Amino acid sequence: MGKNRFGNLDSAGAVRAGRHRIVRWGQERMIRRTAKDYSDCIPNVYPDLPFLQHNRSEPSVTWIGHSTFLIQMAGLNIVTDPVWARRMALQKRLSPPGIELEDMPPIDVVLVSHSHYDHLHVSSLRRLNGAKRLFVPAGLSKKLMRKGFRQIEELNWWEETSFHGVKFTFVPAQHWARRNPWDTNHSHWGGWMLESPHNPTIYFGGDSGYFRGFEEIGRKFDVDVALLPIGAYEPEWFMSDEHMSPEEALRAFLDVRAKYFVPMHYGAFKLADDTPKEALDRLEQERLRLDIPRERMFVLQHGESMRFYSRQASDNQE
Repeated sequence: MGKNRFGNLDSAGAVRAGRHRIVRWGQERMIRRTAKDYSDCIPNVYPDLPFLQHNRSEPSVTWIGHSTFLIQMAGLNIVTDPVWARRMALQKRLSPPGIELEDMPPIDVVLVSHSHYDHLHVSSLRRLNGAKRLFVPAGLSKKLMRKGFRQIEELNWWEETSFHGVKFTFVPAQHWARRNPWDTNHSHWGGWMLESPHNPTIYFGGDSGYFRGFEEIGRKFDVDVALLPIGAYEPEWFMSDEHMSPEEALRAFLDVRAKYFVPMHYGAFKLADDTPKEALDRLEQERLRLDIPRERMFVLQHGESMRFYSRQASDNQE
């Protein structure tokens, strides 16, 4: 890597090299000619807004869409990769966000996995209510400070910070970063581990290709819930360095040794040639092949919450 640039653990595909690869992808699309069917979109459910807007005691994970979640734990409202944009480049959003911005509770912490536009939408970030302390990858804070944000802390891989009883650790991923032609890999990328006593340990995987780092994450942490990407993988010869297929996502889930799996990074935007239905079909086929119990997988709809009664509350009831 050049000066001030970040790289991957295995020096794999940090930047998708070569105009010829993009040309090949376009040629393959022309040969197929048949348009993909996106009519099977991820359904939206009515979110439990009274609960979410007032909850300060029960851990919960609510899928907004793509890689955006509202995570509630230890009295904090935490948002991952804030994107409420109605389109990404020329593509309209396939399904509306699970919770509209104006219905979100006040946000205490925002976790950013990397700088790509489908993971960091500055207008969405600006419109979120609350104090909004930002935890971001190394190299990204100056860019956000120029946008007017002040409560920012940036971390390198394996660095950690704590806020109001929750420890946040920035962990590796295999990906890359860019917001313009001149800043490629000038900031890092990764996932976030959220730990707090009497709460589930939640691993937000960000965006990643499959890599050996998942095993190391599994050795270092006792993960309860893994939020892992399953979309934007086709064509796999082009995308595999930076995006996992559904089969690879399940392999990563087993590597990190999590108790529960929540798929993400599909169903909101057309970023590659796979469809939401294809991703979910392949995910279910691989789950069956690996004999992973159905109850360990939570395929959320937009606006749906995965709720946990804290161990502390359970102890008080006994």
